[in-house]
Amino acid sequence: MSILDSSDFNKTPITSDIEVLSREVQKFAELKQQQIRNLTLRESYRREFLGNVSHELKTPLFTVQGYLLTLADGAINDKKISQKYLERANKGVDRLIEIVRDLDLISKLESADLDLNKQPFNIIELIQNVFDLLEMKAKKRNISLFFDKHYEYPIMVIGDIKRIEQVLTNLLVNSIKYGKTNGTTLVSVSHFKKDKILIKIADNGEGIKKEHRARLFERFYRVDQSRSREQGGSGLGLSIVKHIIEAHDEHIFVESKFKKGSEFSFTLEKLEKI
Repeated sequence: MSILDSSDFNKTPITSDIEVLSREVQKFAELKQQQIRNLTLRESYRREFLGNVSHELKTPLFTVQGYLLTLADGAINDKKISQKYLERANKGVDRLIEIVRDLDLISKLESADLDLNKQPFNIIELIQNVFDLLEMKAKKRNISLFFDKHYEYPIMVIGDIKRIEQVLTNLLVNSIKYGKTNGTTLVSVSHFKKDKILIKIADNGEGIKKEHRARLFERFYRVDQSRSREQGGSGLGLSIVKHIIEAHDEHIFVESKFKKGSEFSFTLEKLEKI
């Protein structure tokens, strides 16, 4: 009875019917069991999250420490080795900065402490700008970034252009990382509802198994732990995407078939013609 709260005793009228009472007790027990299962699951996720944070920070920290200790032990006197080790240590520091910056952004998004600068912009132009920024990264894996068709006219939406650029960048970087070599990533923009536009990013890469989809947007959750870390990144990309879209009061969707590819899509408010 110690887990009860006073409100639990006031939800239903008192009855002397044993069958009704039995059903009510069973319902009450099932509700409490479900709450306990949810709490256990949350505790499991919390432990996993803390373990992931520790691992993500520990790896670059130890890398930086290892190179600096080697330099301190005398390698600093060899110009060739010292330059190489300093560059590698700097990469580790960059990775730490990236993780901390992304965690800070998520904290601001979750606490509603991030002011969105919403304004009209052309989503087609923004997508093309992101294509241009990621051109070299895509070429390294021979992945082509395309629109699904030629968009003759601008499509105007309302949102924080910098944050939506971050959403597009994170989704396209993922499609490049996990797309197949010589593959393609197609982006389409279409009318979703009367006042909404739907942006889709579809690839023909690895795809995602069904059991992983529910947890895709969790911080540091990785479908393939070893390969994901080899590919780099903070492990927070999709979580940031979800938070930015939800901060806009919009929705994000994912569809995927394992070994066939994935499709991420999100909505934005359409600018009504004046």
